[in-house]
Amino acid sequence: MKSQYLLACGLIGLLAAHPASAQMSMPMPMGHDMSTHAPAKKKPVAKKKPAAKPVAKKPAAKKPVVTKKAAAPAPAHHHPAAATPAAELAPVDHSAHMDMPMPVTPAAPTPADPHAGHDMGAMTPPPAQPAGVHAGHDMTGMGTGEHGGHAMTGALGTYPAGRESSGTAWAPDSTEHRGLMAMSGDWMLMGHADLFLVHSKQGSRRGDGKTFPAGMVMGMARRPVGQGTLQLRAGFSPDPLMGKRGYPLLLASGETANGRDRLIDRQHPHDFVMELSASLSQPIGPKSSVFLYGGLPGEPAFGPGAFMHRESIMDSPEAPITHHWLDSQHISFGVVTGGVVLDRVKFEVSRFNGREPDQKRWNIETGPLDSTALRASWNPTQDIALQLSWADLKDPEQLEPGVDQKRWSASGMWAHSFGDGSRVATTLAWGRRTVEGHSYDAFAAEASLKKGLWTLFGRGELTENNELVPVADEEEGHHGEAFRVGKISAGAIRDFAVAEQVKLGVGGLLSVNFVPDGLKPEYGKSNPLGAMAFIRLKVG
Repeated sequence: MKSQYLLACGLIGLLAAHPASAQMSMPMPMGHDMSTHAPAKKKPVAKKKPAAKPVAKKPAAKKPVVTKKAAAPAPAHHHPAAATPAAELAPVDHSAHMDMPMPVTPAAPTPADPHAGHDMGAMTPPPAQPAGVHAGHDMTGMGTGEHGGHAMTGALGTYPAGRESSGTAWAPDSTEHRGLMAMSGDWMLMGHADLFLVHSKQGSRRGDGKTFPAGMVMGMARRPVGQGTLQLRAGFSPDPLMGKRGYPLLLASGETANGRDRLIDRQHPHDFVMELSASLSQPIGPKSSVFLYGGLPGEPAFGPGAFMHRESIMDSPEAPITHHWLDSQHISFGVVTGGVVLDRVKFEVSRFNGREPDQKRWNIETGPLDSTALRASWNPTQDIALQLSWADLKDPEQLEPGVDQKRWSASGMWAHSFGDGSRVATTLAWGRRTVEGHSYDAFAAEASLKKGLWTLFGRGELTENNELVPVADEEEGHHGEAFRVGKISAGAIRDFAVAEQVKLGVGGLLSVNFVPDGLKPEYGKSNPLGAMAFIRLKVG
């Protein structure tokens, strides 16, 4: 509790040190003082010109007047009603507000004025930003991206917002970034939801059938703080409604339903509160920043983004059997992460509570920040995201008190949109768990293809799992033999537009499971099948 209290106090202190009023103060740029653009004040001078009749007969004397009338229409920030005859414009001296003599042909706006040519009557100036630091990052979170056009920037840096996945993990810059957006004062608000109703039927002696809800609802609030960005994020899941035993999923294992027995061939439900986090970033250069992230719960700096956030497989309601190798820490009750972003590279370290959630899915737990994670991320191009991470987890398993784990993870993601409107996203990932001197590896390959309202998706997995056959002394922290098992899943979903940014989808998937000879007596066959049918409500 002490660590969470200190975290909360730190965030409150940061907010107190950067009042909102500091963000909105900006002096009017030079050259836009509307009071200096009143040609009527010069009329007495202009009326003396017609008296010089001999001068008017000379064509050379008339040319400057005509030229000024044709080449110097009132700029966008002049009021139309202020227009006057050419004879009155001729002697107007603009040097009072431009620090330069007026040439015969009007000069271009002075470069010192960043807002030259803008209609200030139709535009509210954004908060002032230092040159080269968070350029284009105003209070709406919109800026000019490196790929052209305007795009929402990230909370931890000036890169495209599509790069940010769950927690502080990165995805490819080109990842689709969606959600409902609104403004409230200096705050930009955003949210989206993916809610499933699924029926799962798993074959073999160890299979079962069940209808259950799944999915997530995410919300975000962001505002500028000084030169940096404050972001608050919350995530919730309907998973607890499926019951403590979760849903049937062959070859899956991990966590518990009753605090005594391990869930085997079932996927555990996720907690109702998936994330309550805050992050604060501070630029240290044009493309560099430092950041601090804290969550209760939150996600430490390990592995790729959680599977329900990966574009390559987010359209499938089926959890991966590699979950407890790659991303099971995405709900950790107590996380503090600090990191540095150097353009396309990010280094970060986390201290977090290594214990996985217990069978009580509706509450918020607390515990010591006793575990450590390190991660290096690199996005070499807009379509590729790479990461390598390591974690030392203290006492992660509720049913194995006193048993620590070391974990490694490496992954690569690729996402690309084609000219015909189709889009492909892929993930390749490896994870390793080391427990009591034994290492167990897992591999996953995921892909999705989107075209119009159709999405095809698939996943292949391989794990070395020592939890599939319970043993009598498992409560002592020991397991049975490790078996290498595999799985291939493929499916599709067809969306139907219900309203703007609201879609209802209907889909299904088929899975083939591969078990070795040593597990055939348990499952009754070597290639048991599984299937899911589902509908999905997608908002944002």
